[in-house]
Amino acid sequence: MYAFRDWAKTPPKGWNSWDSYGASVTEKEVRHNAEYMSRHLKEYGWEYVVVDIQWYEPAANSSRYHAYTDLEMDEYSRLRPAANRFPSSEADQSFKPLSDHVHSLGLKFGIHIMRGIPRQAVHRNSKIKGIDLRARDIVQPNSICPWNTDMYGIDTTKPGAKAYYQSLVELYADWGVDFIKVDDIADSKLYGAHLNEIALLREVIDESGRDIVLSLSPGPASLEHGTFLQKHANMWRLTDDYWDSWSQLRDMFDRCEKWAPFVGEGTWPDCDMLPMGHIGLRSVDGSGSDRMTRFTRDEQKAMLTLWSLFRSPLFFGGELTDLDEWTLDLLQNESLIEIHANGKYPAEVYRDKDFIVWKTQTDSNEWLAVFNISGEDRLFDRDIGYSLDGDNKTIGEVLDSKEIYNWEVNTVITTHGVKLFKF
Repeated sequence: MYAFRDWAKTPPKGWNSWDSYGASVTEKEVRHNAEYMSRHLKEYGWEYVVVDIQWYEPAANSSRYHAYTDLEMDEYSRLRPAANRFPSSEADQSFKPLSDHVHSLGLKFGIHIMRGIPRQAVHRNSKIKGIDLRARDIVQPNSICPWNTDMYGIDTTKPGAKAYYQSLVELYADWGVDFIKVDDIADSKLYGAHLNEIALLREVIDESGRDIVLSLSPGPASLEHGTFLQKHANMWRLTDDYWDSWSQLRDMFDRCEKWAPFVGEGTWPDCDMLPMGHIGLRSVDGSGSDRMTRFTRDEQKAMLTLWSLFRSPLFFGGELTDLDEWTLDLLQNESLIEIHANGKYPAEVYRDKDFIVWKTQTDSNEWLAVFNISGEDRLFDRDIGYSLDGDNKTIGEVLDSKEIYNWEVNTVITTHGVKLFKF
């Protein structure tokens, strides 16, 4: 098990470009969102700014990929930012100027990468930094991603495989990268999890000496790999891409219930991004394009409450610069920040056809969240049984003797809504 750092005590929070821009985000857009985060969200713990997939693709213009397109690449088979989209990367600066700007705002910088080595590098048989071997010497050409043509997998048993991943992490450390989201690796759709490449990435990141969060996508990750993922990753996805539909939010309760035992310092099962606010600006995923989130306000409160209780990483997917006050207030909610940053032992404690109840505890408080999963407004039943510290009580009995936070107990919970209690 790698050593935990101070940052590993709290699940990462930040902004990711995918939900708004797909593969096409530009430097200007990243800078503007980072500047907004620094002004309005940094003091509430939001700190990571992540450039998602295909920052190395000059022609990217949406969430649709261009098969076998030319990619920006250096002489050592390593992808670099497309200068037409990231102009400060010219003259071999790559992501260093953008990373420096993000850091100057008191934030942290992250990038998305695909597992493996560029197909373009293999076809050209380009060099690998620091060794005499070339791209074809380490490739596993039958290990491909079914939804993106950028990469081949790497055969980790071959000489040179580790040297290539070391050269990547060395480059990213030089850029000032604090967070790496690796895709086509937690569940590749064709082959399951690529455990050997995950372990190799963990090894070279730890040997680099730089504190870098390792995030694995897409999901659903397999429960049978839970202990392995705890040992080798900081985040791993519980689902494929998550979008703004109640059916996906409802499904996440089931996933969280199963994965709750794996939540711990530095190891965060990941519910995926928060598709809130203005999304889909240049993305056509999630059964829609340019739109405001289709989640109701009650559903957004339920989603952020579940994610916070479960201690999932929180990555906002909307365009921050036109964020409305209601959404901003929700992201700044002190109670959700408290349970997300300091919660312990999250668990589902009750479920029926209408309600799901979750609990967690912080240093001085216990918390209960009651979610209405039905299609209608419902009166919450105070007589629902609940076990607190080994005592079998009803929720009503517990709340009668403790402080009620935010809402009265005997009240209707709106459809897909939530009531959060502190006692």
